[in-house]
Amino acid sequence: MCGAALSGAAPRRVRPSPRPAGLPEVHAAAPYENAVRAVLLAHKERGALGLARPLGRALAASVRAGTGRMGAVGPLLLVPVPSARSATAARGHDPVRRIARSAAYELRRAGCPARVLPVLRQCRTVVDQSGLGARGRRANLAGALEVAGGGERLLAHGRVVLVDDLLTTGATLAEAARAVAEAPGGPRGSSGRAVGFPGGAVCVAAVVSASPSAFEINRNRPRTCVVAGNERAKPPERR
Repeated sequence: MCGAALSGAAPRRVRPSPRPAGLPEVHAAAPYENAVRAVLLAHKERGALGLARPLGRALAASVRAGTGRMGAVGPLLLVPVPSARSATAARGHDPVRRIARSAAYELRRAGCPARVLPVLRQCRTVVDQSGLGARGRRANLAGALEVAGGGERLLAHGRVVLVDDLLTTGATLAEAARAVAEAPGGPRGSSGRAVGFPGGAVCVAAVVSASPSAFEINRNRPRTCVVAGNERAKPPERR
């Protein structure tokens, strides 16, 4: 059931509404409902670690969907969104990092160089987000993440892809994108070059699952990228 739930339709671009400023382009493998929701919760909260393999395959598919048109410019650098230390201690594992490792393995098996860079960390305390709306989540996470010392140098050697298990409002990924883009001494800060896609987007993002409403895509909307902390519209893709 797990494999079937996660390997049905091809990953799609997702857009939460309202869309938080700075959110990069995000692709998701499946809506967060029914069997997919059960699988993610079992892995995250109940220690069903064997589910990391199918979840990693789903995440790898989302990564490929978001990076396929970038071209082969360096390896893919999967940067997982960090869990709070207290949450990791309570669960006994870091679910997003575990899924990211599985995804990187699947990508390498398919001939795509990929590695996991767990360089993001929380730099201040945040509250549990489960009861917060979009605005509350943005306020809760603003300035909460940073790139650990030395991590900015690692980010210069490939195409950065932020990864998470779930997208709800997009606040977490937007904050992660800000932290990567503003890493002191990193490629963007030292030379003005964007991180992740030379001359283009700071980063794209990929998740296993997203809120069902985020899959309601208006295909005529322009794509955007984040360059030097600002968003820039791209023309609609030709089909």
